[in-house]
Amino acid sequence: MLKIIFLFLLSGGLPVAMAMAAASLIYLLFVPSSPPFVVVHRMVSGIDSFPLLAVPFFILAGNLMNTAGITHRIYSYALALVGWLKGGLGHVNVVGSVVFAGMSGTAIADAAGLGTIEVKAMTDHGYDAEFAVGVTAASATLGPIIPPSLPFVIYGMMANVSVGSLFLAGIVPGMVMALLMMLTVAYFAHKNGWGGDVKFEWPKLLKALLESLVVVAWPLVVWWLITDLGTQPQVTVLVGLLLLFAADKLFQFQAVLPIMTPVLLIGGMTTGVFTPTEGAIAACVWAMVLGFAWYRTLHFKLFVKICLDTVETTATVLFIVAAASIFGWLLTATGVTAAIGQWVLGVTDQPWQFLLLANLLMLFVGCFLEPTAAITILVPILVPICQQLGIDLVHFGLIMVLNLMIGLLHPPMGMVLFVLARVAKLSVERTTMAILPWLVPLLGSLLLITYVPSIALWLPRLMAS
Repeated sequence: MLKIIFLFLLSGGLPVAMAMAAASLIYLLFVPSSPPFVVVHRMVSGIDSFPLLAVPFFILAGNLMNTAGITHRIYSYALALVGWLKGGLGHVNVVGSVVFAGMSGTAIADAAGLGTIEVKAMTDHGYDAEFAVGVTAASATLGPIIPPSLPFVIYGMMANVSVGSLFLAGIVPGMVMALLMMLTVAYFAHKNGWGGDVKFEWPKLLKALLESLVVVAWPLVVWWLITDLGTQPQVTVLVGLLLLFAADKLFQFQAVLPIMTPVLLIGGMTTGVFTPTEGAIAACVWAMVLGFAWYRTLHFKLFVKICLDTVETTATVLFIVAAASIFGWLLTATGVTAAIGQWVLGVTDQPWQFLLLANLLMLFVGCFLEPTAAITILVPILVPICQQLGIDLVHFGLIMVLNLMIGLLHPPMGMVLFVLARVAKLSVERTTMAILPWLVPLLGSLLLITYVPSIALWLPRLMAS
C-alpha cells in the first residue's frame, strides 16, 4: 500500500520528497498502532546526524569557489596544459572538470559553473553546440566521484561507511573516467580532422606542468617530513602552506591553490587531523582565504548572497533526506526491504549477477529520482544484500553514486541535462541526443569499476595499511 500511494502521488506531479513524506503520513493514518506524529519524529531523527553537518559546509565551499572567479583560473590552467592537443577544448573541458570536481562535490555545480564557460568557449571556436554539451555533461559526472562529494557523505551516513574511505575510493576511478573521456575526445578529433585550439608554447606548457608537479609533490614532501623525519604535523603543514603561497606569488600560478582543496581534505582526513565534517569546514575556510584575502574576488555583499544560496540548497537536500528517512523506515518496518532481499537472493547468490541487476535498477531509478532521494531509498534495500553476498560497501557506494550521476544526464529528471540545455540554448531533445555518444565511456567506466573492485579499493587499502 505504501508503494502504491507513493507512486500515485509521484505520477500526479508531486515532488519526490513531498511524495515520500505524504505517502508515509497517509499510510500511518491507516495503521492504528502507529500514531501519525511518528512521521515528524522519524524525519527529525533522519537529519539529526553529525556527518550530515558536512553537507551545508561542502555546499558553501563549492559556492564560494564557483563565485570567486576561480573557475576562470581553472579553465586557463587546463587550456595551457592540454588546449594544444587535437580537439583541444574538449580535453580542456575534461581536465577542467577533474580540477573543479575537487571543490564543488556535485555534478550540477560543475555543469552550471565551469560548464557555462566551456560551452561558450567551444561554440566560439567553431565546435558544434551538441559536441560541447555532450562532453560537458559527461565530464560533469566527475563532480561527485572525485572528492569531496555530497552523495558520498549521504551514502556514508545511510550505510554506516567511512566517508574518508569513500573519498579515497573515488580518486582512481575518477582518473580512469577522465582518461576514457579524453580518448573519446581524441576519437572525435581524429574523425573530424580537428586541430589544437591554442598555439603550442613551451613556456605555458612548462608552467602548467610545474603547477601539476607542485600539487603532486607538496603532500608527498609534507608526508615524508612528518612520518620519516618526525616533524611536528601542525608546524610542517603551516610552513608548507606559507611556502605554497610564496611560490604562487613568485610564479603567478593559475590554479595551484584551488587544486590544493582536495589534497588538504584527503590529507587531513587520512592523517586524522580532522573528520570529514571538520574537513568540510576547513574547505570553507580555505575558500574564504582564497576569495577574500588572496585573490580578493569576494566581498561582503556577495558573501551574503552565497550564504543565502547555500541555505536554500541545504534546506532542499536535508528535506529530501528527512522525507526519505521516514519512507525508508516504513519500507523496513513493513518488511518490503526484507522481501526484496529474499527475492533477489532467490534469483541469484552470485555477487557479479547481483551487481549487474543492481546497476540496471540504479540506472533506471537515476532517471526518475534526484540522487539524494535515490540514495536514501536504495541503501536500506540494497546494502543488506551486499552484506550477505560479501560485497565491499565502499566499492558498492562508488557504483551507486556513478549510476545515479549517469541518471542526471537523462530525461525526465536529469538536472544536468536541463542545466546544459539552458546554458547552450538547445532543446531538451537535441541535448539528449548530444549526450548519447558519451554514454559509451561512462558505461564503460561503470562496467570497469563494477567488476574490477581494486580500481576503487586500492587507494583506501593502501592508506589503511
